[in-house]
Formats: sequence, C-alpha cells, structure tokens
Amino acid sequence: MAYQIDANECIACGACEPECAEGAISEQGGTYVIDAAKCQDCGNCADVCPVGAPKKM
Repeated sequence: MAYQIDANECIACGACEPECAEGAISEQGGTYVIDAAKCQDCGNCADVCPVGAPKKM
C-alpha cells in the first residue's frame, strides 16, 4: 500500500518532498502528490508532515 496526500489537509509546505528517497512526491496545482508507482511505503513523508496529510492507502 502506498501513501497518498490528502489535498484537503495539505498546506503545501514542501516538508515531505525532500524526505522521499524515491522522488515520488511532487507539487501539482498548489498541493503535493505522491506517485503510487514510485512510493515504497516508508512513511518518511508522514513523519515530517506538520498536518498529517500523507495517509497510507
């Protein structure tokens, strides 16, 4: 199961993007998204998010 960022919770702070060793996180349309095909389910993005937007799906 990959992580997915809840667009309604994301504040676009960018804290998650540099934490992803796989390069699965990118900014799109004022929020961040995770490419499920690249996500290795490590949880680093969730660990650094100040609002808990990344969720395991």
